[in-house]
Amino acid sequence: MSDLVERVAASVASVRTHSTSEPRVGIVLGTGLGGLANEIDVETSIPYDELPGFPTPTVESHSGRLVFGTLAGTPVVVMQGRFHRYEGYSLQEVTFPIRVLRELGAETLVVSNVSGGLNPLWAVGELVLIDDHINLLGDSPLIGPNAERFGPRFPDMSAPYDRELQELARRSAAELGLRLNRGVYIAVPGPALETRAEYRMLRAMGADIVGMSTVPEVIVARHMNMRVLGVSIITDACFPDALEVADVSKIIAAATAAEPDLTRLIERVVGQL
Repeated sequence: MSDLVERVAASVASVRTHSTSEPRVGIVLGTGLGGLANEIDVETSIPYDELPGFPTPTVESHSGRLVFGTLAGTPVVVMQGRFHRYEGYSLQEVTFPIRVLRELGAETLVVSNVSGGLNPLWAVGELVLIDDHINLLGDSPLIGPNAERFGPRFPDMSAPYDRELQELARRSAAELGLRLNRGVYIAVPGPALETRAEYRMLRAMGADIVGMSTVPEVIVARHMNMRVLGVSIITDACFPDALEVADVSKIIAAATAAEPDLTRLIERVVGQL
């Protein structure tokens, strides 16, 4: 595991040749959600392929840049594009950038994603505050020797999403006039979407929304003692008895349409950190 520590240190050193910024907040932008970077007063933007240890995004809507600057006056570092297990990366590779963000100084992590809606009371385009998650990826980024330099062998996950940050997000949404649901995110491997029977199972397990990311990043963030806030956009309805054929272009269009609301919410929250 000393190899991981060394690789993270090498990536941090590479970043420091581009930027001396001391970010307080790290932000991960998911599928179709790169627009928040446009609201940042940018100091430096670094392509992932210039940073040792960073994988290369293969999903079309993930641009693959690390953006440094300020958002609402708060120093931030933004991952404009993330990685997924279905791209063929290990969860250690998927979460490598989170360890770099923490070593750069970020104490808070804001994760965003798009998801399929399992809760029949919620509609496409609505925002969901992630209160908890279920890991069905069949893997963990912490499997293998533990790097004590980063965190404990058995990190606590009783409250992976910070309660105070959730309350701040709820107040911010109310002030902005935004509907903000609150529920459980379940992570599945993908990339195939689920069958009707699988959607029934996921809902019976207690999930409100389903996606293919986020959970590994949150596990590593908590391993490194970061506070975490998670927000999702529902981009398609996953109701077994009224299931429509999946259309990725419609999913991305739904994310794009709702992105301004997500941007306003995150900007308001970050400005108060």
